Amino acid sequence: MQDPDNPESGPDKPESGQGKTPDRREARNRHLLLRIDSWIDSTVWNAGFRAAEIWEDTTIFFRRFRVRGWKRMVFELAGEGLTLGSVGMVLMLALAQPAFEATKEDWRNRGDFAVTFLDRYGNTIGHRGVIHQNSVPIDELPDSLIKSVIATEDRRFFDHFGIDVIGLFRAMVTNAQAGEVVQGGSTLTQQLAKNLFLSNERSIDRKITEAFLALWLEANLSKKEILATYLDRAYMGGGTFGAAAAAQFYFGKNITDVNLAESAMLAGLFKAPAKYAPHVNLPAARARANEVLTNLVQSGLMTEGQVIAARRNPATVVDRNEVESPDFFLDWAFDEVQRLSPRFHQRSLIVRTTIDMGIQQAADDSIETSLREYGEAYHAKQGAMVMIENGGAVRAMVGGRDYGESQFNRATKALRQPGSSFKVYTYSVAMESGMTPKTTIIDAPISWGNWSPHNYANRYAGRITLETAIAQSINTIPVRLAKEKLGIQPIRAMAKAMGVETPIRDDVTIPIGTSEVTVLDQATAYAVFPAGGFQSRRHGITQVLDYDGDVLYDFDRDEPPPRRVLSEQADSYMNQMLSRVPYVGTARKAALDNGVVTAGKTGTTQAYRDAWFVGFTGNYTCAVWFGNDDYTSTNNMTGGSLPAMTFKRAMDYAHQGVTLRPIPGIENPLPSEQDVAKAQASKPKDGVPALIRPRMLSVQSTTILKGIGEKLKDAAPLEVQKVASAE
Repeated sequence: MQDPDNPESGPDKPESGQGKTPDRREARNRHLLLRIDSWIDSTVWNAGFRAAEIWEDTTIFFRRFRVRGWKRMVFELAGEGLTLGSVGMVLMLALAQPAFEATKEDWRNRGDFAVTFLDRYGNTIGHRGVIHQNSVPIDELPDSLIKSVIATEDRRFFDHFGIDVIGLFRAMVTNAQAGEVVQGGSTLTQQLAKNLFLSNERSIDRKITEAFLALWLEANLSKKEILATYLDRAYMGGGTFGAAAAAQFYFGKNITDVNLAESAMLAGLFKAPAKYAPHVNLPAARARANEVLTNLVQSGLMTEGQVIAARRNPATVVDRNEVESPDFFLDWAFDEVQRLSPRFHQRSLIVRTTIDMGIQQAADDSIETSLREYGEAYHAKQGAMVMIENGGAVRAMVGGRDYGESQFNRATKALRQPGSSFKVYTYSVAMESGMTPKTTIIDAPISWGNWSPHNYANRYAGRITLETAIAQSINTIPVRLAKEKLGIQPIRAMAKAMGVETPIRDDVTIPIGTSEVTVLDQATAYAVFPAGGFQSRRHGITQVLDYDGDVLYDFDRDEPPPRRVLSEQADSYMNQMLSRVPYVGTARKAALDNGVVTAGKTGTTQAYRDAWFVGFTGNYTCAVWFGNDDYTSTNNMTGGSLPAMTFKRAMDYAHQGVTLRPIPGIENPLPSEQDVAKAQASKPKDGVPALIRPRMLSVQSTTILKGIGEKLKDAAPLEVQKVASAE
C-alpha cells in the first residue's frame, strides 16, 4: 500500500521477474510500428524519385523531336487538329445514331410488293411498290434519261463519296451572291437517303442524319445501284413513283422508248413533281424540260446541236382527266399491307380499301380552303385530318397541304402535343372511377412539385361541375383529378386502351396534353365514344386479293371482334359532357348544320404551336390539326377557331344523304324537323361562310343506294382482265 505520508512510496513491488513482460511487449510493438512507418516513407520516397528519373529521361528523349520556328506551328496545329478531331468523331458518332437506327430495318422491303389499290366501291385509285425483278435494269434505260438526271440533279455524282463538298461550297457562294436560296447542295445520294428513310422536315438534325445515311448508301451500294434505286423510288407526280411508272402515266409508253424531249421532262419532275407535272401544268413542265436541256449542254454531256430538236419539238403527254390520287392515304395503306404481309406470300396484290373519294375530296378541300382563307392571318402553313366512320373504316386522310411538295404524312407520323384534346382520357378514368358529369371539384391554383399549371387568362371559378370544366377546357381540374384522386398511370393506360399507339410519357403534365400524339391516334381514340365504349377497330384495308381473285385477307373474317374499353355508363357520361362543347363550350364553330348532334373537344398547346379539334357524331369521328412543321407559333390560333371551322366543313359534307345514327347516352340524339328548319334558316355563325351544298337525298333514295352498296360489297372480285381493261 502507498504511504500517504511518503508520496515517493509506491505500491508493493512484485516479485523478481514479474512486471517486465508487458514492458517488453510494448517496446516490441513500438519497434514494429517504427519499421512499418520507415518502410512506407522509404517506399514513397523511392517511388517519387524513380518517377522523377523516368520523367527526366522521357523529357530528354523527346527533346530530340522538339521543333522550332515555322515547323513548331505546323506540329501544334496538327496536335490540336488531332485533339479536336477525336472529340468531333465521338460527337459525330453520337449524331449518327438515328441513321444507324434507320438502316436496321429491311429498307428494301417497300419495293417487294406491287399493289393496286381500290376504293370502297371498287374503283382503282392508285398503285404502290415496285418489283425489282421486273423493273428495267439501269443499263437498259435510255442514255438521254440518265444524262438528263445526272446533269440536273448531281453533275459530280460519279466523283463524290455521297457528299459533294465542292458542289456544296459552290451552292453556298451562289446563294450568297443571290441573297436567297437558288441552288441546292444535296447530292443525288442524299436525296435518295431522304426518300428512303426521312421526311421533308427542315432541321439541322434531319440534315445531319441525311448526310450519314448518304455515306452509308455509298458504302453499301454501287453507283449504279444508287442511281437505279433513285429512279425507281422518287415521287414523279400524278400518284406515280419511279421513272418507269411516270413514263407510262404521262406518255403512255415504256421507259425504254422515251426520247430526249420526254427524258428531259421526266428529269425535270424530281425538283417539284406537283409544280411541273405535265398533266396539270404542261407549259411549266415544258419550261422546266428546257432548263434540263440547258443543263445537258452546260455540263458537257451533250452539245447544243444534239438538243436543238428536243427544244423545237417538246414532249406531249397523254390526255388524262385530273383525278387527285389520295397519296397520303395510299402511303399509309401500303404500310398496312406490309404489316399484314406475313399472312400471305404473294407480292402482286389487289387491295380494297376503306377510302371514300367523295369524303376524301371534301377533306382535302376543307384543309386547303381553310389555309387559303385564314392561314396567313393565323400564321399557319400546314394541316392534317383523319375521318373514321363508326365501325373503324378510315374514310379520309389528309397528311398535309401538298403531297407533291412534301410526302411527309402529318396525319400518321407527325408527333404533336394535343393540348386539351388529351383531357378526355383523364375524364374517362374519372367516369370509370364512379364520378358523374355533375360531380363538383374546386377550380383553384394548384402545384404538383415544381409545376404550377394555369387556366386561360389565369381565371378560376371555384367549385364547378366536371361537365362545366370540360366544356370550358379548364386546366386545373384534370390536374387536380390526377394528383388527388386518379394518378398518372391509369390515364396513360386509358389512352393506350382507347387507341393511342404513340408512347405516352410518364409525366405529371400529361393530364393537360403535353405528351405528343398523332392525328390518327386522336381520331382512333375518340371513335370509341360513338362506338358505345368499344374499340373503334380503325382500319384502312377491307380485303387483300391476289390476281387470281383469291381473298388472302378479309378484315371482318380475320380480325378479332372489338373489346370494351369504357363501361356503358362511363361512355354515356363522356358523350353527355362532350356534346356540350360545340354548343356552350369552346367549340361553337364546330356544331354541324341541320341539327346534327355534334360532340368533341378542342386543344391548344403552349405558345399556340398546335391547334386541334377532335369531334364526332353518331356516324363519323374526325380529328383536325393545324400548325407549322418548324414548330413556330401561330397567331393566337385556338382549337375552337380554324380546326373547328374545318371540322364543320368536312363533316357537313359527309353527313349529306346518310341515315343519321344516335350518339350513345344522348337524350333526343337525332334532330327534329323543327331543329332542321331552324338550322337551315339561321345565318352562319361568326361570319364563317356556309358551304354550297347539293340537295340532300331522300330517305328512300338513301335506302336504295345503301342496298346497292351492300350488294357490291358482297359481290365477287373482278377478274384480272377486267381490272386491267378498266385501267
